[in-house]
Amino acid sequence: MNAELLEHLQNITEEEQAILDGQKDIRRELYTSDDNFIINSGKLLEKGRLIEIRPHTRFIHFPKHRHNYVEMVYMCSGRTTHIINDTERITLEEGDLLFLNQYATQEILPASETDIAVNFIILPEFFDRAFSMIEKDNLLHDFLVSTLSQDSLLSSYLHFQAKDILPVQNLIENMIWTLIHKKTGTNTINQTTMGLLFMNLSSFADTINRNNPNQYEQYLVFSVLKYIETHYKNGTLTEISAELRQPAYYVSRLLKKHMDSNFKDLLQQRKLQQAAWLLSETPLSVEAVMSNIGYDNSSYFYRKFRAKYGCSPKNYRNRAKNNLL
Repeated sequence: MNAELLEHLQNITEEEQAILDGQKDIRRELYTSDDNFIINSGKLLEKGRLIEIRPHTRFIHFPKHRHNYVEMVYMCSGRTTHIINDTERITLEEGDLLFLNQYATQEILPASETDIAVNFIILPEFFDRAFSMIEKDNLLHDFLVSTLSQDSLLSSYLHFQAKDILPVQNLIENMIWTLIHKKTGTNTINQTTMGLLFMNLSSFADTINRNNPNQYEQYLVFSVLKYIETHYKNGTLTEISAELRQPAYYVSRLLKKHMDSNFKDLLQQRKLQQAAWLLSETPLSVEAVMSNIGYDNSSYFYRKFRAKYGCSPKNYRNRAKNNLL
């Protein structure tokens, strides 16, 4: 990490100095007025701001809590150990990212002086621009939105091991620098940066919960979704199962459990999403669009497209041209 940023983040805060001077517990009034210890963004964000950072409080056990916002934890140096949803123990190493939605509970074991983590306090509406930068009709987009903003079937958190992904490191450091220096237009700059961050993270399915056995299912599902994104034309369950070194029946069962859809349905959904994009963004004929996504039965394609979008492909294109979608 940039030496100047790290030096700034290493400074002992007033709260930490009180702990070093003998304070035994977290001062909850700094974080919440709620007896259930739900950390309140209103205590941490200035009025009008959608995002803020604060260094993680070291030298003390941070008790179980939730947030009324999305939290992103970035491990600048050292390590911290987090207990998520009472049962899942995650140790963040340098370069790791942890996203927690409003439904996750978190407990953090004491950190030492050289264990430097940054907590991003992020209101849900901050992600509007970021999500819009990812193609909306996109399975990975749906996955990220569900995990970060809903009581997801699959997970209430995402853990990325991103130490060796240079663009991710640069984007996060840019956000930290901007928030520390409070430059004009911070919200817009960082919303765009967050969008670029998601676009980069979406390309690295193998970094999500890779070494966490409790979340290995999430890694597998994310990997299948990424595969479908690029193999929607002729991808098969057999092929991706072989790549993941898992039986096809097991992968199919995971998709049904976590996505409430089987592989065939997800593949078809992605085909139709791509068809809609091609109709609205290119001059390709309907027949060429159909061929591009791997359909050779026109009546089947027309029927499935109408069932999803409520109109024929031709009408969909006309509505897109007239900005009626």
